[in-house]
Amino acid sequence: MEAGPVSLTSYWRLIRGNRDFRLLWLAQIVSEIGDWLYSIAIYSLLLELTGSAKAVASAVVLQVLPQFFIAPLAGVVNDRLSRRKVMIFADLVRVVIVLGMLLVRTREMVWLVYVLLLMETFMWGFFEPGRSAIIPNLTSGKQETMVANALSSTTWSINLAIGATLGGFIAVLFGRDAVFLINALTFLASAYFLKRMYVDEPHARAAPPLRAVDLVDFSPVLDGIRYVCADKRLLATLLVKTGLGLLGAHWVILPVLGERTFPIPLEGLSPERAAMLGMSVLMGARGIGALVGPLLGGYWAGHRMPRLRLGILLGFGAVSLGYLGLGVSSTIVAAGATVVLAHAGGSLIWVFSTTLLHFQAEDRFRGRVFSADFGFLVITMATVSYISGTAIDLGVTVQRICLTIGFLAVAPAVLWAAVAMPLWKTSPSTPEADDTNA
Repeated sequence: MEAGPVSLTSYWRLIRGNRDFRLLWLAQIVSEIGDWLYSIAIYSLLLELTGSAKAVASAVVLQVLPQFFIAPLAGVVNDRLSRRKVMIFADLVRVVIVLGMLLVRTREMVWLVYVLLLMETFMWGFFEPGRSAIIPNLTSGKQETMVANALSSTTWSINLAIGATLGGFIAVLFGRDAVFLINALTFLASAYFLKRMYVDEPHARAAPPLRAVDLVDFSPVLDGIRYVCADKRLLATLLVKTGLGLLGAHWVILPVLGERTFPIPLEGLSPERAAMLGMSVLMGARGIGALVGPLLGGYWAGHRMPRLRLGILLGFGAVSLGYLGLGVSSTIVAAGATVVLAHAGGSLIWVFSTTLLHFQAEDRFRGRVFSADFGFLVITMATVSYISGTAIDLGVTVQRICLTIGFLAVAPAVLWAAVAMPLWKTSPSTPEADDTNA
């Protein structure tokens, strides 16, 4: 029987009927809105204190690259311990880290921003794979898992649109300190919701106790590598977000465009605050795009595997067209529209590849699979972000960077179409392969 589309009704049915997923969803809402408020404050602070795009790029690198190095350890921890408890621990540590940002007042204190971002990234590296890996334990069947993934991505997108847009306005009205305090409170709220969640975690029951020596034992990591490499389709799906990492340049591109090309000079605003509003509008457009992608894509694809795979290809096409358009935009309205298109495609890629991984990976390996998934994503993001920031400081225009990203996005699209998609026609059957209409 063919599955129905993922609709707003199915979202409501899941939220209303699944208490434990609802708590995970509420934790996601509060923490992510705080994160996006916080990002605008951090990037505007760095641009104001240093005047350097490379400073923002360095911050992005410290927000993402350490995830690549922590991924093997985080994967093992999430496959040996309760993922719920790992997430709560990460939330509580991040409360302290974020409050440390209140100490940064001068250019000489900028180094502390980088230290704190590094520490926060390590905690995110433990939290996010656990959140992704735990979803199938809270849902029943492919349809509900697909709905949960689409809702999680849609929520992320709404949080981005709200948080990024409000971040600039709150910083303008109340100052950056208010943003840092709000973000710290959101992590406390997230930990509270997770504490109330009940979830069956068979992987933790079956695993032996985690000892300190296990943290430097790489045999579980090697087991995970062998597991992924034994299934070419799983490997191909795991590497999808590596191509999506090209969009990591937007962490540099959008703040710089907002500050230098599209500030919003309202009456009475200083140039710094006009720049923050420009950043907020562009980051909000990114959130709108990321919202539109899963809504339309989920309705079209349902949980039909062939459409999920085709949607990944279409997503890369939208990324390419969007950034090519951003490179020639002359107004903030046009720029916002192209950002919506690009990030609608990026969000579609994220949701569909995550859902495919849920169906392909066994529960006992899922923490390591998602840690690797994020790890390869962030190595690409860190690389393109740092190169972009350095190039801008050397005189390369932001518009040219946008055009380059647009052309580069063609490569993962071609690889997915020419190398990955044919694997489902030639590889032996797996549980995920019975997908003509499933």
